[in-house]
Amino acid sequence: MTIQEGDGLKHMAGKQIPGSEDIYLFHEGTSYHSYRLFGAHAEKRGKTTAVRFTVWAPHAREVRVVGDFNEWNGENHRMETVPESGGIWTLAVPGLAEGSLYKYEIHTPDGRIILKADPYAVYSELRPGTASRFYNLDGYKWGDQNWRRQRARKPAYDQPLNIYEVHLGTWKKKSREEDVLLSYRELADELVAYVLEMGYTHIELLPLAEHPFDRSWGYQATGYFSVTSRFGEPRDFMYFVDRCHQAGIGVIMDWVPGHFCKDAHGLRQFDGQPLYEPDEPNLAEKPEWGTLAFDFNKPEVHSFLVSNAMFWMDKYHIDGIRVDAVASMLYLNFGKPQSMWVANEHGGDENPAAIRFLKKLNTVVFGSYPNALMMAEDSTDWPQVTTPVDAGGLGFNYKWNMGWMNDMLNYMKMDPIHRKHHHNLITFSFMYAFNENFVLPLSHDEVVHGKRSILHKMPGDYWQKFANTRVLYGYMSGHPGKKLLFMGGEFAQFDEWKDLEDLDWFLLDYELHGKMQAYVRALNRFYLEQPALWQNDHGHDGFQWISPDDSSQSVVAFIRKGKKAKDDLIVVCNFTPVVHPDYRIGVPGPGTYAEIFNSDDEAYGGSGQANRQPLASEAVPLHGFDYSLSLRVPPLAAVYLKRSQVERTSRRKGKSKDAK
Repeated sequence: MTIQEGDGLKHMAGKQIPGSEDIYLFHEGTSYHSYRLFGAHAEKRGKTTAVRFTVWAPHAREVRVVGDFNEWNGENHRMETVPESGGIWTLAVPGLAEGSLYKYEIHTPDGRIILKADPYAVYSELRPGTASRFYNLDGYKWGDQNWRRQRARKPAYDQPLNIYEVHLGTWKKKSREEDVLLSYRELADELVAYVLEMGYTHIELLPLAEHPFDRSWGYQATGYFSVTSRFGEPRDFMYFVDRCHQAGIGVIMDWVPGHFCKDAHGLRQFDGQPLYEPDEPNLAEKPEWGTLAFDFNKPEVHSFLVSNAMFWMDKYHIDGIRVDAVASMLYLNFGKPQSMWVANEHGGDENPAAIRFLKKLNTVVFGSYPNALMMAEDSTDWPQVTTPVDAGGLGFNYKWNMGWMNDMLNYMKMDPIHRKHHHNLITFSFMYAFNENFVLPLSHDEVVHGKRSILHKMPGDYWQKFANTRVLYGYMSGHPGKKLLFMGGEFAQFDEWKDLEDLDWFLLDYELHGKMQAYVRALNRFYLEQPALWQNDHGHDGFQWISPDDSSQSVVAFIRKGKKAKDDLIVVCNFTPVVHPDYRIGVPGPGTYAEIFNSDDEAYGGSGQANRQPLASEAVPLHGFDYSLSLRVPPLAAVYLKRSQVERTSRRKGKSKDAK
């Protein structure tokens, strides 16, 4: 899809107005940089500078700009409609200082006057204020050129991808007692250094679009183009992303095109009538969340949202977006009581307009950013989510594996004595592991609202809780798919996520929590060093079972394969507290095998059961292999073996889905 922009600004009675081509593209749903047209923009006018305000409000009788510059009286700042524009209003105001507050005063045909924040504002008043702020995004000097060049050469599929999911407001606070948040610039020092030290490749940020309510975590936005003012100004956030990139860390941001909040200053009935949301209440309402759906049948909504995704990449150099609640977009009746159900034109539950939107979104983003990360948080079995659009798919390049997450957490909650009866929960994911390009998430949603933290979910005594957590993480690292862990999980936060307080960093003073952090750091670095764990993540040629069916002992063994045979790893996981001193597994060939990682190491809080000497294979057939070996399998542990002597051969690279 060719990305086009119109002919900029025309003149009307000596004033600059939007060009006809810009207007046409916006109403066609193909203006992919509509943030250049709408919002507040500084323009040179001879020797002076004016701010041009432009807004879409087709149902309005009159629109005025009000703000601190005119004492919130718009009598002298009435906007004009652009002829034949479909309800686009514009006005130039000279002499505005950066940071000036403003809103649109919209007069409706039925005589009401409503005040709205600018849908395209790039900066907003700090909560509880609700006004937009004029801000010029130009002028920041980026230093991430090397990062962007390297990213352009390296598609993510055969690279390590290990994500640290973060809520900036509660990762760490300057003062918990006074509830003082770290700024973007302070986070650029502390968070970036921490993520680099811990061995993560990417930070995923819970939504940063401006939102009024802290406890929505950003998932109910009012300012889609406005990076939240909680942590500083837009240029401060640019600095944060820049510092991440200079440290070799990618930045992903959660993005919410499925619904928006009902706050009076937001998008709801923006010009007095439904505009961004559907007219029909049963289509508009999201009762599960108390929000409103976007109307994907309106091309202007397509222009708004696709431009928004592009905006974060264009202006802030974001490396990718995780699209929240895709299931709620794909299905018209998702999360609704039966009394609200509606059908599409074919009598089904699918939302064809949303499906078209998602395909357009991915096509446009990959058209400009071929190696962007476009991740779908989808809890359904919708097919071909990560298949390219031109091959019939939705066009994402990654999908969260919610099935794996639910199965694993349900399994890990069980007393180990009962796990043998539910062995399929840890093996079923391999039946579909290569149907999509998956990310394995242990996300914020699983450690909040009474679900308990990862550590607190685990059965057993104090030691066993930590051992269970270590084997879960060890198994996750070996399982095909990219990785994601929510903050606090790396040092075994005991309490669930307290979304108004920062993490319990004091726990690092306690031995097992400190050792858990050391374990995750070592595991992350081990993951980065082992190509077999990420080179062939999305194809069958990267995985081979050794023993999937030892349910009686709750042990699994498998091989992860790199592009070269010398990189292959054997992974053995024991999900019971029983030590197996002489456990035999089949191996792919003769030679000696060394234990190169063990979650039961005493340095990580384990019991120290290890294979300290190389293990020699024997010509004893087992598990479909001609050779086998015997090893010590520690309790509640993951062990990684590597053949010490192996013929150096290369494998033909398997094809994975590619949504470029």
